[in-house]
Amino acid sequence: MSGTFDLYRTGPLPSFLAVPSAEAVTRVRMPTGDHMWLVTDYAVGRAALADPRLSRAAATHPDAPKWGSVDLSPNSIMSLDGADHARLRRVAGAAFTSARVTAQAAVIEEAADALLDQLQAAGPGADLVSGYASPLPMVALSSLLGMPVADRPVFDAAVTGLFDMTPRGVRRRGRHVLTLIEYMSSLIGRKRDVPGQDLLSALVQVEQSGEISRTELINLGLVLLMAGYETTAHQLSLAILELLTGNTPGGKLVETLVEELLRKTPSTPVTFPRVAIEDLVLGGTTVRQGDAVIVSLLHCNHDAEVCPSGVKSNARRPAHLTFGHGAHRCMGAPLVLLQMKIALTRLWQRFPGLRLAPGDGALVWREGLATRGVSRLVVEW
Repeated sequence: MSGTFDLYRTGPLPSFLAVPSAEAVTRVRMPTGDHMWLVTDYAVGRAALADPRLSRAAATHPDAPKWGSVDLSPNSIMSLDGADHARLRRVAGAAFTSARVTAQAAVIEEAADALLDQLQAAGPGADLVSGYASPLPMVALSSLLGMPVADRPVFDAAVTGLFDMTPRGVRRRGRHVLTLIEYMSSLIGRKRDVPGQDLLSALVQVEQSGEISRTELINLGLVLLMAGYETTAHQLSLAILELLTGNTPGGKLVETLVEELLRKTPSTPVTFPRVAIEDLVLGGTTVRQGDAVIVSLLHCNHDAEVCPSGVKSNARRPAHLTFGHGAHRCMGAPLVLLQMKIALTRLWQRFPGLRLAPGDGALVWREGLATRGVSRLVVEW
C-alpha cells in the first residue's frame, strides 16, 4: 500500500492526491466533476501503464472523462495507441539517438558552470530556480533541437503560460497554444531551408521522405520541447530541495542518487488519463468500458510494500515510475538523467556548504500548474 509524504517537500497537491488511499484503486472526483479510478499501488500502477486495454487515444475523445482543461492533441505521440504510436515512436527514437544525447554533456556542463558563475557573483541569497534549475534545461533542449538562443524567451513564456492552471492561465491557454504551433512551424521551415546536425533537422528529413506528416512533425517537435523543458526544470528544483531538506542518504554514486531523487520527487505526480476500451479487473476492482484511469506516480513510487523505508540500496528496489512504463515511457529519460547528474554534481562541487536560506519566503511552491515544482528556492553557502 501507499506510503506517506512530508508535505513540506511534497508541496500543494490536488485534493484527490493529498491523502494516500488504503486501497490499490480508488474512485475519485476530479476538478471537472468527472470521476476516475486512481491507482496508488506500485504493482497495479505498473500493470495499468502497460495494459493495452487502457487507451490514451480514447481519453482524447470529447465525451471521455476529463481531469482538467489541458487536453493533448489527438495527433500527439502521447495520445496515440498501437501501430500509430509505435510508428511515431520509432521515427523519434531513430533521431533521438544515444550519441546525440551524449553529445549534449559538454553543452550542459558549460551552461551549468556559466550559471553557477553568475550565482556566485550575485552572492548568498540567490534563487536557484530562476538562476539555475529553470534555464539549464532550456539550454540543453535548445542545443539538442537546434533552437536559436534568441528564440528561448518566446518559447519559455508560452510554455509556462500553457501549463498555468489558474483561472487566468486557462483563459489565455488558446493564445499560448497558437504561439507554440506558429513557432514550431516557423522553426521547422528554417530547418528545411538550412538543416543542421540537430534532432529537429533529422526529423525534418524524415518528414520530407514521407514517413510522417507535417502535422505529426509539428506535434512531435512540441512534445519534445514542452515535456522536456517544463518537467525537467521542475524535476531539478525538486531534487535540489530534497537534498537540502530531506533525509536522502549521502555517500551514494551520483547515478544511484539521481535515481533515488527521481523516485522520491516526481515532478509529474499523476499520469494523463487512460480510458478502458473493454471491461477489466484492476487491482481487484472492476473497471468498466468507458471508465478513466489515472496512476499516481507519487504514491506508486512511495509504495511501502516495494520501497520500504529501511531499504538503503536502490538495487533492492524495483524501478521507479517517474518516467512511466510500457509503450509510453518517456523517450527523453536519458537526457533528463544526464542533465540531473551534471547539474547536481556541478552545484555541490561549487557550493559544498549549500543550504536553504532562512525565512518563509525562501521556498515558494508553484500553484495552479499541471506539474509539481517550486517557483522560488533561495539558498546560502
